[in-house]
Amino acid sequence: MIEETCLQDPRLYARYLIMQARHLMYVARQKELAPYHISPRQGGILELLYNLGRKATLAELAGSAERSISSISVQMTRMENDGLVKKIRETPKSNLVSFELTGKGSDIYNYSKDMKSDKVIMSVLSDEECEQLISMLKKLISKAGKYV
Repeated sequence: MIEETCLQDPRLYARYLIMQARHLMYVARQKELAPYHISPRQGGILELLYNLGRKATLAELAGSAERSISSISVQMTRMENDGLVKKIRETPKSNLVSFELTGKGSDIYNYSKDMKSDKVIMSVLSDEECEQLISMLKKLISKAGKYV
């Protein structure tokens, strides 16, 4: 069993638990978003756009999502085809594009922000434990960022 192997190396076991928690939280969110026919990644992009002022460039989205511009570009094209976002060119001949939420994207964001899986799952942590988790995850993200 994986736990037996991991118990010999606490860092490996911690990584395993992080992966397991991430997967289970993703699946819970996926089930909640299924009625709206969007993935958790799309839901995350809608949330980013909303929080970035409902309009953002590919570079802003990629930076906020910690993903490459090319992967965000593909995601945004799909979301534009689904009517969730609208592409805006700064000038007709400009290569600079930004995206904003459409009415449909805004509606889905407003419905999805009140979903409970994330809140219920995270509620098992006290405020202090949540702050500690945030601090530890920031350390891991900072270190991992040096390898990508």
